[in-house]
Amino acid sequence: MINISENLSAKAIFLDKDGTLIKDIPYNADPALVVFEPYVFEELENFQASGYKLAIISNQPGLELRKFNQEQLDALIASFHAAFREKGLELAGFYYCPHAPGGQGVSCECRKPEPGLLIRAARELNVDLKRSWMVGDILNDVEAGNRAGCRTVLINNGNETEWVAGPFRDAEYIASDFREAADYIASKTVTADASTEI
Repeated sequence: MINISENLSAKAIFLDKDGTLIKDIPYNADPALVVFEPYVFEELENFQASGYKLAIISNQPGLELRKFNQEQLDALIASFHAAFREKGLELAGFYYCPHAPGGQGVSCECRKPEPGLLIRAARELNVDLKRSWMVGDILNDVEAGNRAGCRTVLINNGNETEWVAGPFRDAEYIASDFREAADYIASKTVTADASTEI
């Protein structure tokens, strides 16, 4: 667990992109092909209303593999900011690792399951990791979140196929879809907020 500061009050929902927020199309950088999962924006609105910052945490190995270029990825990121704004939401950050497994990603600190992107996001957004959540669809997301010190929810939608066990790879909760994941976090948020007021 990483301790960045003892004096942080902000909290965040860190969101994996492919398979969590949107349908998983490998190496897609075309905004026209992006399809958001059901109920995503409705639940993100609830998160934001509860005081959570919203940030995307994503491995983007297609950059190093030359499946798309930086300009295309920048356009995709801009489209996510625009989609959030259209729904009255603020996307606080889009953090990505450009490295491929077997390439520079062998030793990088940003490719999930490494916690580097979460730690960077927490510093830049002034977020308390202990009050924040990582939501993803594979155990590498869970491990990254746990190693950073977040609470974690795994959306078990079939995208995790290996189920390799290990330290930090147990999610606090396993949900069947984004709505169930959000409902669980909301239930824990109410409890935590009530405890804070006492």
